[in-house]
Amino acid sequence: MLSFASICPHPPIIIPTIGKSSDLKKAASTIKAMEELTKNFKKTKPETVIVISPHGSTLFDYFCANVSPTLCGNFYNFGDFKTELSFKNNLEFISILGKECENKKIPLTGVKVKELDHGALVPLYYLSQKLENLKVVPLSFSYLDIKTHFKFGKILGKICQKSKEKIAIVASGDLSHRLTPDAPAGFSSKGKEFDEKLVELLKKKDIDGILNLDSAFVEEAGECGYRSVIILSGVLSNFDWQSEILSYEGPFGVGYLVANFKIKTE
Repeated sequence: MLSFASICPHPPIIIPTIGKSSDLKKAASTIKAMEELTKNFKKTKPETVIVISPHGSTLFDYFCANVSPTLCGNFYNFGDFKTELSFKNNLEFISILGKECENKKIPLTGVKVKELDHGALVPLYYLSQKLENLKVVPLSFSYLDIKTHFKFGKILGKICQKSKEKIAIVASGDLSHRLTPDAPAGFSSKGKEFDEKLVELLKKKDIDGILNLDSAFVEEAGECGYRSVIILSGVLSNFDWQSEILSYEGPFGVGYLVANFKIKTE
């Protein structure tokens, strides 16, 4: 069963051992929201968490599932030489996913990479604290069309429906990287417009609206989380759900959205 679903940003700067005091204050709303999300996560007691990351192994015409039996990661590249995370994979779930994708003619391939990327690690840093035996399924999107991403999500959702395990899903992704003149990808007025539009559509449960955002508009916004959200939308289409926007801010020219999705269970 699906017990938890969320959208999480992944800036390493929101981790206390990495971000400076002034940076942590600027991103205080995001940090507070991640702490609240963690409480919700622990209440649902998930056994497996699926993490869709924009920074994993990405292929143009295949979705990727990391099939390394053990997974680990650190933040050495960001100056934190102490924090290390490790998990077991849920290879049984991936095997079922592979068969279902083959039946539905959705291209999925396996990659074997033990080290998790920061797109997965930052949300897991918060969500997995003090949770033992949590299994992680790392997935990456592709550059196939948006409808195919939605179909992939629907397959994921149906597997979650049938599973006896409690499963959580995290769509990792930052929104526009173009909110301010000093933003990482430079400034575009479409950045703020995209972020506001996506948040509005999530609040309204307007999946069609999310799917049909103009591709040129999305590209101009300079985002990295849209495809993660599309897959999550496919998952949620199998359920009765309600969105809860915990926070949105763009303190460093990049949009950070933390959203919780309440799943109605029978």
